[in-house]
Amino acid sequence: MDKKHFIIVTNRVKDPDFSITDQIVSYLEKAGCSCSVHAGELSAGQWEEILGQEAAETDGILVLGGDGTLLRTARDTVDSRIPVLGINLGTLGYLAEVEQSNLKPALQRLVQGAYHVERRMMLSGQVLREGQILEDTCALNDITITRNGRLQMLYFLIYVNGRLLKEYHADGIILATPTGSTGYNMSAGGPIVEPGAEMILLTPICAHTLQTRSVILRPEDEILVRIRERMDRADQPMEVCFDGSRNLALLPGDEVRITRSQKSISIIKLEETSFLDVLRRKMSE
Repeated sequence: MDKKHFIIVTNRVKDPDFSITDQIVSYLEKAGCSCSVHAGELSAGQWEEILGQEAAETDGILVLGGDGTLLRTARDTVDSRIPVLGINLGTLGYLAEVEQSNLKPALQRLVQGAYHVERRMMLSGQVLREGQILEDTCALNDITITRNGRLQMLYFLIYVNGRLLKEYHADGIILATPTGSTGYNMSAGGPIVEPGAEMILLTPICAHTLQTRSVILRPEDEILVRIRERMDRADQPMEVCFDGSRNLALLPGDEVRITRSQKSISIIKLEETSFLDVLRRKMSE
């Protein structure tokens, strides 16, 4: 059996003394595997250096933290196509596969190769200002547009495949993948979707209308969100956010174009429990 190698990424806030990280490293090394450990939020340059040296020999990236840590790592390493395994050190993690209480059996299955890999769709988001692209990135969970400052409603025009769907007056709008359906989308009253499905969820945040339902769109649809200018009052500061961590300020007239990304994330699945089993357990916590 070939020697396995794993990259370990640890959230220092969730494991400040590296006690859990050290347990994992010790177990994997005793099982004949090799590891490299990295802590904190790694920059694009740091990831480029790490993957340039280790990607060819790496069997998986183990992420210790919560869903936020896993989302950042998945997005930053997506081009490597190395599968990612989340080890939950947070409170409520839907993406993290492994809980601390089940750590050793999970590592045993990992070393034995007793797992399968799920592909998860991502979203591609472009921010345009006067026809120029300011940002072009991807998101595994969601792309959100929210206010930033005063408590005033926002005005959006939503187009799908070039045709006007609706003008929303709301506190914001969420475009989510099935993986992201249990994140901000769920908190805003959107539907929960099996993460292996392929669709795009559009959910308004506190819409100022009786028509507040989410809209389910095909994965091949193109969604354009245009920020409306208000002539009767000062414009409300707002921003677009990719997976809760990458933010960009928006101005009236700006557009955010959302499509299915050509990239996808590989998630390591160790357990045979279904998404519904996980959902039932999480909702009872």
